[in-house]
Amino acid sequence: MALRTAALMQAALGILLTTLSGTTSMVTVSMKEVVKVLRGTTANIPCEAFISEETNNTFVQWFIMGPSHRERIYYMGGPVSIADNGTEYTNRISMSQDYTLTIRDVTLQDHRVFFCQVGAVSAGNGESRTELLVFAKPEPPEIEGTHTGISVLETDPSKIATCTARNGYPSLNITWYQNQRPFVDSGNVATQVTKEASGLFTVTSSLYYKVTKEDINSAFYCEVSYLTPEGESMMESEHIRVDVYYPVENVKLTVDTPSGAIKEGDMVTLRCHGDGNPELPYSFARVMHDDQEEDLFSEGDTVVLPSVTRADGGIYRCKVFDFDQAIEIQDDVKIDVNFMDPIVLTPGNLSEVDVGKSVTVACNALSSGQSKHIFWSKDGTEISNHNNLTLQNVSFESSGLYTCAVSIPDVPGLEETKSIQVTVRGKPILDAPADPIEGHLGTKINLTCRARGFPEPKITWQVAEGTEDPVHKSDEKGVSSSLPVVLDDDLQVSCVATNSLGSAEHHFSFSIVPDIKTTTVPGSKIETLKKAESKGVIIVGIIVGILLLAILGSVLYFLYKKGKIACGRSGKQEITRTASDKDGIVMEMKTDKAAEEAGLLQGVNGAKQPPGEQTERYIDLRN
Repeated sequence: MALRTAALMQAALGILLTTLSGTTSMVTVSMKEVVKVLRGTTANIPCEAFISEETNNTFVQWFIMGPSHRERIYYMGGPVSIADNGTEYTNRISMSQDYTLTIRDVTLQDHRVFFCQVGAVSAGNGESRTELLVFAKPEPPEIEGTHTGISVLETDPSKIATCTARNGYPSLNITWYQNQRPFVDSGNVATQVTKEASGLFTVTSSLYYKVTKEDINSAFYCEVSYLTPEGESMMESEHIRVDVYYPVENVKLTVDTPSGAIKEGDMVTLRCHGDGNPELPYSFARVMHDDQEEDLFSEGDTVVLPSVTRADGGIYRCKVFDFDQAIEIQDDVKIDVNFMDPIVLTPGNLSEVDVGKSVTVACNALSSGQSKHIFWSKDGTEISNHNNLTLQNVSFESSGLYTCAVSIPDVPGLEETKSIQVTVRGKPILDAPADPIEGHLGTKINLTCRARGFPEPKITWQVAEGTEDPVHKSDEKGVSSSLPVVLDDDLQVSCVATNSLGSAEHHFSFSIVPDIKTTTVPGSKIETLKKAESKGVIIVGIIVGILLLAILGSVLYFLYKKGKIACGRSGKQEITRTASDKDGIVMEMKTDKAAEEAGLLQGVNGAKQPPGEQTERYIDLRN
C-alpha cells in the first residue's frame, strides 16, 4: 500500500513536471529500498510502474550492477518475456505480470543492487532500484575448555576456554558468561574473524581470566548473536567447568570407622583430608613417646588398623607437603582403645557346698572404663547387680550354673562373662505322698518316689515279692523311681533313698475303697464277706415282710370293728351296699380245709367253724 502510494506521488510529480516543461506523457517506477532474505530461500523483489498515457507498446528490463557496468538479466517486451542468457541468473529468475522479480536459491552473491526499468514508446521510460540483503544463520557455537588445571597462584589471566561460531553472514558477535553473568572486561577476550571461501564468516573468541578459589564450581559458556531477516537472534553453547588449583591451607585427620567408642578387636579406619586442589599425597605416622614417628602403610587418604588392641592406643599423624609453597601441614588425632580383661571369680575353684551353709563369690574384671555394670544371673534370670554374690542357707534348689557379666555402658559390645557351677552336698530328701493312696482291691497302681541329694542318691524298694521291676529316671531336679503294685489288704511298701552322706525312707499307706462289682476268687476273704452281706439282706427282707403283714391285719381288724366287713359260717355273704356301690371291687376269699383246721378263720366271737364246713367270704372294698 505504501509502495503504491509512493508510485502515485511520483506519477503526479512527473505529470506536474511534464506540464511545466511542455511534455504531455511520462513513466514513473517505484521499488522498495531494501529486501531481506535468508540464504538458500527465495527472494521476491517487487517493481511498480505508472505510465501517464495508455499504450500497448511497453517493455520491462531488470539489471544488476556488475564490477564495471550494469548487466541486464531479464527482458519483457510485447509477447517476449525471457531471462537473458549467459548470466548467473539465467536459470534462477522469473518475473510475474506485475513486474515482480523472483530469485530462487539465493546465495551470498545475490547480496547486491537490482534495477527495474519500465518504458513506453511515446511516454519514455522510468527506473528504480532495490538492495537485496542476504543473511546466513551460523552453526551452533562450540566451546572447548582448558584441559589442564588453572592455579590461583598465576599472576596473569589464564586461558579459560575458546568459543567458535562458524558460517554466518553478515559477521557474528560472541559474548562470554560466568554463572549467567556476562564478562564486561573486554580486555580478557581475544576475538578473531575469518571470512571463508564461501563468503561466510567464522568467529573465534578466547576467554582469559584470573581465577580464584571460589571459581572451582563456576560454569562458563559463550553466546553468539547474529542477524536474520526478522532481526537479531542468539544461540548459547554448552556450559563447562574448569579445574581450579589452589594450595592446601588446612588438613584434618579423623576416625572414619567405627563411629563410636573404640574397643579391642575393632577395625579402625583413619582418613585424612586437605582443603587444597588437587589433593596432594598424604603420609601417615604414629607418634611414639619420645616424639619419634613410626611410618604407617596407607592407601591414598586412608589408613586401616585391623583388630586393634590396647597397645594401639595413642597419637596418629597425617602430613601434607606443598611443593609450590614449600610448606608442610599436619594434623593429629588421639585414639583410645577400650578394653576389658577376662573375669576373675573368687573363689574360682568352688564346686561343692554343704546344705544349710552360706557361700560368697566375688566377680571382678580389670577394664579401661571406670563405670562398669555388673550383674549375676542363674538360668537367664538376673539375681544380683553387685560384685559379690552371697548364697545363704543353701538348699538343693540352690544348685546350678551362676554367670557373672561385666560391661561398660559407654562402650557398646565390650562385655565379659564367666560362669561357676555350684553344687549343694547333702543326704537325700524324699518327695513322696504323705496321704494314704486310695484304690479298689486288686487294682494295679504306680507308686513314685522322688529324691534330691548330692552325691546322687539311689532309690530302692521294700515290698513283697511278685511285683514288677521299678523304673528309674534322673534329671536336673533329682532322681525318681516308679514301682507298679496291686492293692491288697496286706500290701506294705517302702522306698529308701541312699547316698554316701545318709539315707531317707518313706512308708506308703493305702485306703481300700469297697467295690461290690469286684470279681472274687472262691474261698477268698472277699467271697466270705459277700456271703455275710447276703445273709444280712435276707434278714432285713423278712423283718420288712412281717411289718407289712401286721399293718394289713390292723387295717382289716379296723374295718371289721366299724362294721365294714361281715363274715358267715357257710355259703356266701354279701356285704350290704347301695346301688351306686355295685360297681365297686369285690374280693373273694376262700379257705380250704387245712386253713380251717389251722384255725385261721374264726367267728366274730372267736369260735371256730365246723371242720367239715366250707366257708366263703366276699369282701366289698368301696372306692
